[in-house]
Amino acid sequence: MFNFKWKKLWVITGLSLSLVVAGCGQEDPNDANASEDDGQTETTTTNVSEKMEYTITGIDPGAGQTETNEKALAEYESLAGWEQEVSSSGAMLTALDGAINNEDPIIVAAWSPHYMFAKWDIKYLEDPKGVFGEEEKIKTVVRNGLKDDMPNAYTILDRLYWELSVLEEALLTAQEENDIEQVAQQWVDENSETVAEWTEGVESVEGTSIEIILTPWEAETFTTNVAKIVLEQQGFNVTLTPVDPSVMFESIATGDADASLSPWIPATHGALYEEYEGQFEDLGANLEGAKIGLAVPSYMDIDSIEDLEPAE
Repeated sequence: MFNFKWKKLWVITGLSLSLVVAGCGQEDPNDANASEDDGQTETTTTNVSEKMEYTITGIDPGAGQTETNEKALAEYESLAGWEQEVSSSGAMLTALDGAINNEDPIIVAAWSPHYMFAKWDIKYLEDPKGVFGEEEKIKTVVRNGLKDDMPNAYTILDRLYWELSVLEEALLTAQEENDIEQVAQQWVDENSETVAEWTEGVESVEGTSIEIILTPWEAETFTTNVAKIVLEQQGFNVTLTPVDPSVMFESIATGDADASLSPWIPATHGALYEEYEGQFEDLGANLEGAKIGLAVPSYMDIDSIEDLEPAE
């Protein structure tokens, strides 16, 4: 009993002293907590940046986004002393997969639409300086006069539209099955209601030829193959031709090709769009929310490029 009373007294005395000490020298406990949190955040971001060896995992050396990443390295103080490791998009995706499997920090070049956002839980870092530009729309453009020459094809092309998440899921399936044409056919078969909306009131034709040109990117290859299948179901004879973006606009402007679902506006293909503006018809977006930027796994506790720390 004696020992118990003394122990109890020591507990009470210790608690009282703790309360006194806690009350001394802290005019605003909230400020103290905020200061502690700030220190933890700074340490965390520094450690994360250091763990990534102050390196952005990039893609191909000649890619437009690779050049934009270099601009970001020059613009942001938080990226001072950082480097970009370039190789290929495949190597970048392999590195991303490995990092996520181990829950390691990584920052990669990213773009939408792409299956990476359907396969992994990743997020874009905010870009306060706007180095990577605003969100873009992928548009459908057709040659002047197509509405008069092929009103049925014109109507279908005008109605084509995909939600970003839906397209990225389809791209993931195409990547896993390694046959984008087959997956396009599968998508048409499984989305008959959407296809019916696109073709409602459109009469069939008998073998009318139409040429659609595309840039050889995965998203555009998928959407253009879907358009091909839908038009063929209406009796059109469809030819798909992969081309360089500059050839894409020139072909539509001169009437050598009939349509394209590939232009990214306003940034990626904006200069070409302006160069040939008035020599083609813009049917509007077939997809919204396209963008490029730097992305990290969602488990990383950073949200902005400015949350990173410069190399020492």
